[in-house]
Amino acid sequence: MIKYCRKCLFPETKPHLYIDEEGICNACRNYEERVEVDWNERKKELITVLDKYKSKDGANWDCIIPVSGGKDSTYQVIKMIEFGMNPLCVTATTCDLSDIGRKNIENIKRLGVDYIEFTNNRIVRAKLNKIGLKQVGDISWPEHVSIFTIPVRAAVQFNVPLIIWGENSQNEYGGPAAASENNILDRRWLEEFGGLLGMRVTDLIELDGIEKKHLIPYMYPTNEELKRVGVTGLFLGYYIPWDGYTNALIAENNGFTTYNTTVEGSIVDYENLDNYQTGIHDYFKFLKFGFCRATDIASLHIRRGRLTREDALKMVKKHDGKFPWTYLGKPLEDILKPLDITVDEFVKICDKFTNKKLFLIDKNGKLIKDKNGNLTKINYDNE
Repeated sequence: MIKYCRKCLFPETKPHLYIDEEGICNACRNYEERVEVDWNERKKELITVLDKYKSKDGANWDCIIPVSGGKDSTYQVIKMIEFGMNPLCVTATTCDLSDIGRKNIENIKRLGVDYIEFTNNRIVRAKLNKIGLKQVGDISWPEHVSIFTIPVRAAVQFNVPLIIWGENSQNEYGGPAAASENNILDRRWLEEFGGLLGMRVTDLIELDGIEKKHLIPYMYPTNEELKRVGVTGLFLGYYIPWDGYTNALIAENNGFTTYNTTVEGSIVDYENLDNYQTGIHDYFKFLKFGFCRATDIASLHIRRGRLTREDALKMVKKHDGKFPWTYLGKPLEDILKPLDITVDEFVKICDKFTNKKLFLIDKNGKLIKDKNGNLTKINYDNE
């Protein structure tokens, strides 16, 4: 029997999640603590920090904002402009940028900021996508690394010490680095929680013709470089109330484009719009842990009182963990084509990473699937 949080829909299979003796997970407990925060005082703290890092003579940028074009990074840019900062926005290009993702990147530029988009070697990137998918079950492995390394490398390159990140995901989704004092993203946070999944960047050298020189964008700067510039990465969500839905509304009011319907595997139209490979990434989360993007978003809304647990569960059952035949309308075979992987090969990789303890199997131990390739969770009705 899988144990679920009594308040939200998170299962005990989620990495770093803890469910206490009252049946409440640490993500919900973290949110309860945030309700008690003196946000006016936190805002004053933020203003003090920003004033410290503002360029005194206007000869350099005040901060770097890592941006994907999503609703959260758009919100970060809006807030920093409101606080009077002169940011340099830095994008580590996604693995398979969607049309709507490009539109939202262009919208950030129109907000009135300087902007750099770093596009890494696409041949190498496709190899890394394939290695990530086949070795650790994460097609987005190189993206999860580069979104944390490229902005930091830019900070060193341009001598801009302050980096403005969004929310500490450990706080919002539950994890050991969620305490209020963890408002800084550094090398230690990246290595433990940045999605490396036990595979170091240096492990990739000599795989499929990959050389050290190909991995420069994925390498975190040295401690000496970081110390020279004094790089500090702050989580904005520590200082101001953080809510994805609110961020989306504010971003949309400033030109952000949402999807025209519910995104595949989700329950909303404003989340994860930039990368066609996201559906595959989310699906592997479902195969490994028995929950997916719909559960994540529904649980956020439950904590904020916008959904009852009962209604949220109905939505999750409808959308969570469906085989990713399309994402943002793009067919799976087209998404896999740059990786030189067929749909049949993809299914075999899926089966390899599927936790059979979580899904129905036949008497021969083979996964039971419906006509659309969907699995059936064990204990689903006991959520």
